[in-house]
Amino acid sequence: MDYIIDMNTKKIIGRIEECERLNEVLEADSAQLVIVYGRRRVGKTYLINQYFENKFAFKVTGAYMQPKAVQIKNFIQELSRKTKQKYEQPTDWYDVFELIRNYIEDLPEDEKQVFFFDELPWMDTNKSDFLPAFEWFWNDYASTKDNVVFIVCGSATSWMVEHISHNKGGLFNRQTCRLYLKPFTLAEVEQYLLNKNFIWSRYDIAECYMIMGGIPYYLSLLKKNLSLSQNIDALFFKDKGELWDEFEHLYATLFSNSDVYVKIVELLSKKRSGLTRQEIIESGAFQSNGSLSKILNNLVDSGFIRINAFYGKKKKEIRYQLCDYYTAFYLYFIRDNYGKDEHFWTNSIDNPSKRAWTGLTFEQVCKDHVYQIKKALGVSGVLSEESVWQIKGGIDENGTAQKGAQIDLLIERRDRVINICEIKYSQNEYEIDKSYDMELRNKIERFRRETNNKNSLQLTLITTYGLKRNMYSNIASNQVILDDLFE
Repeated sequence: MDYIIDMNTKKIIGRIEECERLNEVLEADSAQLVIVYGRRRVGKTYLINQYFENKFAFKVTGAYMQPKAVQIKNFIQELSRKTKQKYEQPTDWYDVFELIRNYIEDLPEDEKQVFFFDELPWMDTNKSDFLPAFEWFWNDYASTKDNVVFIVCGSATSWMVEHISHNKGGLFNRQTCRLYLKPFTLAEVEQYLLNKNFIWSRYDIAECYMIMGGIPYYLSLLKKNLSLSQNIDALFFKDKGELWDEFEHLYATLFSNSDVYVKIVELLSKKRSGLTRQEIIESGAFQSNGSLSKILNNLVDSGFIRINAFYGKKKKEIRYQLCDYYTAFYLYFIRDNYGKDEHFWTNSIDNPSKRAWTGLTFEQVCKDHVYQIKKALGVSGVLSEESVWQIKGGIDENGTAQKGAQIDLLIERRDRVINICEIKYSQNEYEIDKSYDMELRNKIERFRRETNNKNSLQLTLITTYGLKRNMYSNIASNQVILDDLFE
């Protein structure tokens, strides 16, 4: 099957690097095993279907929570539709892949033949021997066919990482391409909405991002004839709205013991700055063992939590922070309010809890757009490390009471400059008053003193609409505004 890819005709928003990588796969002169993984609803299947225009030598999708016999039956039915042949029902996966091998033998060798196995983890049912059979098939045969491209995809990111990407057996170092699909950036969300003829301000788009993140499926449910608040009410708070029960499906379809994973994210949702592994253990709900480490790693790999480095601390003191916007929004607002008020979000315009939530969540938006922040600062080409810092209040060596201090985001650059980022979400220009000016000066000085830092420190204010000019605004060495995050 010949593939002549014209990206100008495709309905793909963003994903430029991923499409370029797929182009390279098609141009390769050897067999290709491509892994596509990422959070549920992030658009993995859509990308592959659109890129290849649904033209595959063979495509099959795993069935959720179905036994081996059903998985094989579905597989053979798809093969029968493709070949127009009838097959006796195989009893094991080795026989299934023998049929695929015979099918490949009949395909033209001078054309690229793309095979797409979607939701691969669901095919690997308990004691099914699916993975050993696939390993054998790839190593013994498919990897020798220079015109063959196998794309394997799955939302169960932890399974994809453990069994395919980091496979220690027959697939060790066999994959030729790994595509991890991240959620859209703010710019890509704006592009998506403009493509759907939405006329929203960037302030509204940012609030939408704080609720849904850059998850294409959630965005696809928005209606352009409704305001943002009306859309949120309809999707999340209306009786049987389309996303009212998304939380239950989100974790249950990705993790076999999903209750434990939910407990972790619930715990992290109560401490937005994050918790160390030891603090998670001290909560009393988890034991210090390999199982906890695996759960945390799986949540990180799946994009639900992130590792926040703590400035100047060792690796064991890293913090785990909830970073999935939908999960945080659900636990903060939906779980306890669903069914009580179908217009909850519209009626929450002046709610103090909403203002607190926007402030905390905007910090996360900034952490997800560090590249854009560095670009606005003119240092996008400078290597950097990002971290957070905080210190508790107490009495110093001179007997003076010291307030606690926290820095939302530190960008430590290789040019020996540290951007101390203060992040403020506001409906208007943000105004620094005398009290806040003193707080900022004390914070910077305490950071320098406590860390014994010799680098140049630059206070960077990240706000929605910039700083209001007054006698205190010059404390900021530079500013980044919401528009910069859309670049």
